[in-house]
Amino acid sequence: MFRRSGGQCVATFAHDEVRVLRKVAAEVVGLLTDGMDHTDPVVSRLFPDIYPDLPEDSQEFRLYTEGDLKTSKIDQAGAILAALPDEGKGEVRLDGEAAEAWLRAINDARLAMGTRLEIKADTDLGEELDDAVLEDPGSSRVFQLSVYAYLGYLQESLLNALPEIR
Repeated sequence: MFRRSGGQCVATFAHDEVRVLRKVAAEVVGLLTDGMDHTDPVVSRLFPDIYPDLPEDSQEFRLYTEGDLKTSKIDQAGAILAALPDEGKGEVRLDGEAAEAWLRAINDARLAMGTRLEIKADTDLGEELDDAVLEDPGSSRVFQLSVYAYLGYLQESLLNALPEIR
């Protein structure tokens, strides 16, 4: 997927890939801008308590840091939206800074999806996907697991291209 070309990471995306990446990035932005609900497990995963045993200290820390962190996460998802073609297929060229923003945004999207899909550290994604296909090949879970796996592949390819351009 991503490859190094001079000082940039370059990838060509098909129409469907552009649509999926735009949807994923927009959903992250929406999650962070539509009255962020701290009782939502996804929000808790993206903004974990820094002091889990000290809720008041965690709340105070959040008061001073959450705004900047939230803005940063929105900007990183925005970097994906800005670099992708508006529609159709197209090539994306990222310098080192943009590539790192993409990596952080993809990570946030994977954390959000993994939380919703109840993916754990020891989950065998291939097995999980196989089971979902056997249960109902047209289910939204099959699609979501496929997107989750795709984002992992995309993240890995970008990581492999990035060290070469630093």
